[in-house]
Amino acid sequence: MATPRRNLISVSNTPYYHCISRCVRRAYLCGQDPLTGRSYEHRRDWVEKKLLQLGRIFCIDICAYAVMSNHTHLVLHIDIAKAKRLNSRAILIRWHKLFKSTFLCQRFLNGELLTQAELAAVNTRVNLYRERLSSISWFMRVLNEGIARKANQEDECKGRFWEGRFKSQALLDEAALVACLAYVDLNPVRAKVADLPEQSDYTSIKSRFNAAQNNKQPKSLMRFAGKPRKHMPKGLPFELKTYLQLVDWTGRSIREDKPGKIPENALPILERLNICTENWLTLTTSFTRSFKNTAGKELAINAYSNRMKRKRRSSITNSQALFC
Repeated sequence: MATPRRNLISVSNTPYYHCISRCVRRAYLCGQDPLTGRSYEHRRDWVEKKLLQLGRIFCIDICAYAVMSNHTHLVLHIDIAKAKRLNSRAILIRWHKLFKSTFLCQRFLNGELLTQAELAAVNTRVNLYRERLSSISWFMRVLNEGIARKANQEDECKGRFWEGRFKSQALLDEAALVACLAYVDLNPVRAKVADLPEQSDYTSIKSRFNAAQNNKQPKSLMRFAGKPRKHMPKGLPFELKTYLQLVDWTGRSIREDKPGKIPENALPILERLNICTENWLTLTTSFTRSFKNTAGKELAINAYSNRMKRKRRSSITNSQALFC
């Protein structure tokens, strides 16, 4: 029996989640229809633009993404602190960029005087929108529904576009997070639609490579904040340069015609996370097959299972084997 979404996404356990959505159409999400010969590659741009737009509206950071021919991969970070920090006006402005709200909320934004009862009603709405703007379920709902409507309109048809709801995996520790980031960033290389990570269109890794050439990080993606330290700023707990080197080495290693050699500067992050080279390649080529609802080291999975009051420890065998 499928696990309810409310039991899969728990910010108290981890703010990082890997989300996958698959298309059920014959012509795929962005592929070419083999019967008509019509290309749908322009839909990749739909997905990327909508995704980055939602990243600016929701209190959810985009850590990595890859728009493939029949599915999408996202690594998302729930920013609860930001959702709590935003005032009522900021929450309503963000919500109104996506949906219409109540007449009272519109009056509140216009600066009109409201009674105590009306203000209470507005606050109730604001709390509801605050919760939704920090919800991965709502994020994926808005993203997938918008793409499905445009695709149905273009195809002049009705019906289901996505394969049910999205699949999610909780990334419980740094080892699972960095492995999943590399797995998502290297999807086009594994699928042989790109020779190098920086040549893969509609991916986060290309944006990071392009920005890194100017010694910057893309504003649309969650920043790499460096190694964990006492006063840690918001961001991914890795160094950008080391991560890009690691992705580059991994991408060359998994290609059949270029096995590659481990560069000296790619080793520290693997040693720090205690992942051996052979297991790293397995993690970055078959992450979704190795883990189900949760991913992380044995201690992290045990703690997660105890907090969620689960008797069964999901993916524990693969965790023990891969996170040595």
